Amino acid sequence: MAVASFALADYVVFALMLVVSAAVGIYYAWVDRSRRNPGNFLTGGRKLTALPVSLSLTASFMSAITVLSFPAEVYQYGANIGFYGLSYLMAMLVTSEVFLPIFYKLEITSTFEYLELRFNRATRLLGTLLFIVQTILYSGIVIYVPALALNQVTGMNLWGAVISTGVVCTFYCTLGGLKAVVWTDVFQLGVMIAGFLSVIIASVILQGGVINIFSDSQHGGRINFWDFDTNPLRRHTFWTVAIGGTFLWTSIYGTNQSQVQRYISCKSITHARFSLFINLLGLWLILLCSVFAGMCLYSIYKSCDPWTSGLLSALDQLMPYLVMDVLGDYPGLPGLFVAAAFSGSLSTVSSSINALAAVTVEDLIKPYASMSERQLAWISKGTSLLYGVLCIGMAGLASLLGPIFQAVISIFGVIGGPLLGLFTLGILCPFATSKGALSGVVLGLAVSLWVAIGAQIYPPPPEMSRPLSLTTEGCNFTMTDSFSWTSTDLPTLPSSTTTAPVLINTKTPISRPALADWYSVSYLYFSPIGTIITISVGLIVSVVTGGRKLNVESRLRLTKEDTSLYYLFKIIKERAMRRKRKLDLKKDRKKTFGNPNPAFCDVELDLPQSSIST
Repeated sequence: MAVASFALADYVVFALMLVVSAAVGIYYAWVDRSRRNPGNFLTGGRKLTALPVSLSLTASFMSAITVLSFPAEVYQYGANIGFYGLSYLMAMLVTSEVFLPIFYKLEITSTFEYLELRFNRATRLLGTLLFIVQTILYSGIVIYVPALALNQVTGMNLWGAVISTGVVCTFYCTLGGLKAVVWTDVFQLGVMIAGFLSVIIASVILQGGVINIFSDSQHGGRINFWDFDTNPLRRHTFWTVAIGGTFLWTSIYGTNQSQVQRYISCKSITHARFSLFINLLGLWLILLCSVFAGMCLYSIYKSCDPWTSGLLSALDQLMPYLVMDVLGDYPGLPGLFVAAAFSGSLSTVSSSINALAAVTVEDLIKPYASMSERQLAWISKGTSLLYGVLCIGMAGLASLLGPIFQAVISIFGVIGGPLLGLFTLGILCPFATSKGALSGVVLGLAVSLWVAIGAQIYPPPPEMSRPLSLTTEGCNFTMTDSFSWTSTDLPTLPSSTTTAPVLINTKTPISRPALADWYSVSYLYFSPIGTIITISVGLIVSVVTGGRKLNVESRLRLTKEDTSLYYLFKIIKERAMRRKRKLDLKKDRKKTFGNPNPAFCDVELDLPQSSIST
């Protein structure tokens, strides 16, 4: 199936990426050998600066699934997924102004510590367990799915790739802690961008320029930004991506331990805020590369789609296929892209392992056992090792369960929605009680899971997802030895051509239940549904259970002094008052010009009481 196969140079490039990542872990294990305490291991001693943390934040959730799936998404559904750029911006603003100030001033290691301080221990344990389950499941997918796609296209050994990436990731996480994770993320983000650029540059050269690629995408309907349909059943529109994406990414950056643990490790809250907004630039860059790579895919294969022609079994294989097609003659460059894809896996899994170790030590061990700092440091390393093994094992389980695991990616977002609602209740609603919080998060999670599972059983009809047409009319099946799927020559035999529009999940049940449309809601609305139900139920139960009499400590809720907008408004107000005083002509008149002549005074004179002689 592959256009070309992996060469020795490609394996060398891939191995070099793994070696550098492992070396970073060894370096920080040596540098911090005398500072063995859980605070240094899990939060880097809270001395990190904005730039490395921002790059780590970008790399953490830009996984291999992003590298492989985002371009395929544009190829099949169009570039309106680019509206994620707006949701990234909104998520950073909300995180910076609402969640960051609370977590930073409390100096907590685990975000779920806040839940016990604000509500009770049961709420904290529920949040911790939900996070552990979702993160282990997601990490297994992040390791396995790209390895499978690359194996089927490039011929790279599947389990060799899975085990090598899993072992290296576990190795540097266990040895170096958060500092190693952050600095390997910086390196891996550079590899990801280099891999994207290598494919994009080669595609632009092949197609004769950027303008040709945009022109092909325009004619093929891939540049479909101006879709403002408000129907919530539509898969991707401006509103679903902007609103649903904002909730999704706010749950990731505002409450997910993997991200929060990074920015609270900064040496000041200013550095933490800067890290979020520098990270925003990185997210926009990765998104731009992904969207344009999808346009390159369509421009090259617009006349001969390798998926509908049966050459590929899944859309996730399109990017590796393109790489082997256009870069196969350049030894080392296919290896660079594979290294980019697995860098995405390493950055995500290493963040997950470090976060899992943090919540396990802080939420499940420390409150119930009295241990020294040195003992806790060793336990932190041990839990990192344990979770690394679990993630590799989960990758093996993913290979056995097959399509069922595709649903877990949606469930990852489903769990984040209710957790976002839970933290929002605590921070923004001073009368929210522990009973209200528990009731809200349980019901929010139940409804979100119900909708997500229903969506798997009753998938949305094609008119709601609206996949764009693909064709095989330009495929020349008579060629054997010098086969090239970039050929646009029409075949000589009519019987050798087919034209097939892409329809996903067209085998819908003949009789759909009354709630089928509810199940067909865009998957991006799963997170808002969980958040809104959690907050709504939590507020109602809180009011009924006497929440209005509750007195919450100011450090546990958001105040105006916690936000940067308050200080910005204060500065603007002071400057406005200063300018007003400069324009006041009456101010200091006596000091500047002496006593005014009463005959020309601008106030009315009381002549009977005047001391002026007549």
